[in-house]
Amino acid sequence: MKRKPGILSLVSSRSQELRESSNAPLWWKGPQGTEILRDSDYEDTPYDDNHDIDYDDEDEDGKEEYITISEREHLEYIKDEYEKSDYSRQKQASTELNGHSHLFFGVGRTPETMASWSGQPSVKGSTETSRMMLLTSASLGIAFTWGVEMTYCTPYLLSLGLTKGQASIIWLAGPLSGLIVQPVIGVVSDQSTAKWGRRRPFMVVGSILVVFGLVALSFTREIVTAMLGEESTRSKIPLGLGGATPPTAHRKLVITLAVFALYLVDFAINAVMSCNRSLLVDTLPLEKQQDGAAWASRMAAFGHLVGYAAGAIDLVTLLGPGMGDTQFKKLCIVASISLLSTVGITCWAVTERVLLKSALDGPNSANDGAIAKLVKIFRQIWSTLLTLPPRIQAICWAVFWGWIGWFPFVIYSSTWVGETYFRYDAPKGASSSDVVGEMGRIGSYALTTYSAMTVLASTILPLLVRSPYNDTFTKRPPASIARFVEIIDKSRPDLLTVWTFGHVMFACSMFMAPFANSFKFATILVTLCGIPWTVVTWAPSAFLGVEVNKLTGGSAKATPNRRMSNPVPASIPLGGLLDANNEKASRLEQGRGSSDPAAVSTGELSGIYFGILNIYTTLPQLLGNLLSAVVFAVLEPGKSPELATDAHPSEHHSTDGPNAIAVTLFIGAIFALISAVATRRLARL
Repeated sequence: MKRKPGILSLVSSRSQELRESSNAPLWWKGPQGTEILRDSDYEDTPYDDNHDIDYDDEDEDGKEEYITISEREHLEYIKDEYEKSDYSRQKQASTELNGHSHLFFGVGRTPETMASWSGQPSVKGSTETSRMMLLTSASLGIAFTWGVEMTYCTPYLLSLGLTKGQASIIWLAGPLSGLIVQPVIGVVSDQSTAKWGRRRPFMVVGSILVVFGLVALSFTREIVTAMLGEESTRSKIPLGLGGATPPTAHRKLVITLAVFALYLVDFAINAVMSCNRSLLVDTLPLEKQQDGAAWASRMAAFGHLVGYAAGAIDLVTLLGPGMGDTQFKKLCIVASISLLSTVGITCWAVTERVLLKSALDGPNSANDGAIAKLVKIFRQIWSTLLTLPPRIQAICWAVFWGWIGWFPFVIYSSTWVGETYFRYDAPKGASSSDVVGEMGRIGSYALTTYSAMTVLASTILPLLVRSPYNDTFTKRPPASIARFVEIIDKSRPDLLTVWTFGHVMFACSMFMAPFANSFKFATILVTLCGIPWTVVTWAPSAFLGVEVNKLTGGSAKATPNRRMSNPVPASIPLGGLLDANNEKASRLEQGRGSSDPAAVSTGELSGIYFGILNIYTTLPQLLGNLLSAVVFAVLEPGKSPELATDAHPSEHHSTDGPNAIAVTLFIGAIFALISAVATRRLARL
């Protein structure tokens, strides 16, 4: 039967452990009744103040009847209407949520289509600093692993006999994995009802797959040799007038396995990254989103620093023959250990709220087949992509243009520094038995200074940047310096200004890349990019986290934090409900979690929104990759003379012209300026 307007329905409220996405007020449901709610039940119920009363009389629901309710000032009117109706004598507590229900309001949704939750998010630790470090620990291991992949995989692929153009096509793994994996994993984890939480299971499984991929990638030759035996003597028959020799089946399988392992690493680490970012948004209240993103950026910068510093050290000499006989093998083993340990720390320290029932589950969703569920996932991604809020759309476009410029830098900067060294600074006649390791160490030296700059910037910049969402109580400075402190505070730039400046700084540095004719100059240019990289890894996540919080339960204005009177527990919820007796006394104190339900987000859709942000990150990577392939095909079509040492000299490309990687960096700088213009658009929304 159709839903009749004017009939109030009731949902039981036996615990405060469940919370609905609060940008939609609550369904009350009442087929056959019990007693009417006490006045305190009405008064203590959180609901939305942004909607007028809205009666839903369109949908059909079988036997029961529903209406939507909003606005606190209409509560008494709604209650009176309900008491006048026949249902005031027929209502009973609903068992829809198995006794775990919490009173919420939702416009246009019935209890069957609303999300229900159990528990509250919390992080172990007695101080905010310790909790932030534990929450973002996984970012360190992800950055370490990502740094090893970015530094060594390109030289490794070139050492297998691939050209730069072929390597750039293989590097489509990164954009493709981000384009497919992160949105899909975001949607799937958004709807996950696992008892361990929505994000952590995917992080653990993804980390294990990354380890398998790294081991297979670094020990490719040994694996193929175990399968086919030792490689036979290379054919001496030339393939044409150039003198090139055909690859053997052994080499073909080595290249195939290396590419497969690289794709496995990229796909799996993207899943870990997606859930790690969503976990941050799920756990922190709105006013802590910028701080959380800054901490994640800081931990990632430290991970890059440790990774690049380890790459700059001769680990073969330092560690001996254990864990492989090359630099790349040892780094892959260390990266595997670091990823498993840091992800394990985060998963141990964080307690997620558990999704009992997804808002996206229809009445027959349990009977959907795998194909139907997959179609539903992509349909949701597509519909969300087409209906992005204006500010989220602007954030995505700023990221889009910026990543066309950043992709060549992220993939090829260490190789570019190594090639610059071998072309301009290496002693003539010098040789090495581990050319990949040698170039990787040289590139890692430049990236170590770059990461040191990133760590420094990620530590200082958050202190200098003004947060518009932090209204927490701070002590007044002494009267003698109050005016000075006020002037300094007003002169602090906001994050949007710093983000724009980062684009411009990166562009200026990369415009100089084609003119770098020494290892030192190339290293300086790479190091300067550490500052804008800090902002790039910080600003988009911070802005998007705030917007997602607003959509799924936060408010535009953060509420003051409040401190509970009980001792500090070992595990402190970062958002929760406050005991009414402590509210007035604690309103002036800075606490450890927001007590206003409006300021605490369920992060219900953080996975899909961060997945969509990653679509805007990966599509420009595809464009940047194709652009790089064209530049390499025109300027350096042959194999690398520095790395492909076993190739015939006629197969090597010339080193007389401009460095092809430097040219791609120059082109990327142009798109960085476009991104700066797109970023400023946020200020007008």
